[in-house]
Amino acid sequence: MRRNLKNIIFIDKKFKTNPFKYIVQCFLASLTVVAVLLFLDILNETAIITALGASAFIVFVMPTQYSSDPRRLIGGFFVGLIVGFIFYILSNLTIFEELIENQTTLLVIFGALSVGSSIFIMAVTNTEHAPAAGISLGLVINNWDFLTIIFIIIAIIWLSSVRIILKKYLMDLISPHENPPQEHIR
Repeated sequence: MRRNLKNIIFIDKKFKTNPFKYIVQCFLASLTVVAVLLFLDILNETAIITALGASAFIVFVMPTQYSSDPRRLIGGFFVGLIVGFIFYILSNLTIFEELIENQTTLLVIFGALSVGSSIFIMAVTNTEHAPAAGISLGLVINNWDFLTIIFIIIAIIWLSSVRIILKKYLMDLISPHENPPQEHIR
C-alpha cells in the first residue's frame, strides 16, 4: 500500500536536493509572465500570451533541452512572426473576404494554414519551437499592433539571454518518465 501511495504522490527526487533552484527558476518564469501580462492585452492577445508563457516554461524548466536552445527559441519565433504576419495580411485581403463571408471561418482557415506553414518551415530550418507556432496563430486570430511584435522579439531575446547567462546555474527540472511497474503489464 505504501509503495502505491508513493507512485500517486510523487515529488521529484531532484527537488529534495535542489529546492533553491526549483524556486528560483520558477520565480524567473513568473517574472517573465508578469512582464508579458503587464505589457500585452490579456483579453485580446491570448494566443500570443500563452505562446510566450509556454516558452518561459521551456526555458526555465528545461534549460538544457533541444527546444530551449537559442537557435530554436529565437529562430522559431522569427519564423512564427513572419509566417503569422503573412497569413494575417492574406486573411485581410478583400478577395478572400468575398470568397468566405464568415469572418470566423476565414480566421480558422488562415490560422490553421499559418500554424502548418510555421511547423514546416521550422522543421526544415532546424528552428523547431512549439510555442512559436502559437505566435503565428496569434497573429492571425488576435488583435495586435507593431509594438506587440517588438515586445515579442524583446521577450524572446531576453529569454534566450537569461538562458545563456545563467546556463551553468540552471538545471533541468524535468525528470525522466518513470512508469509504475503495473503500467508495463498488459
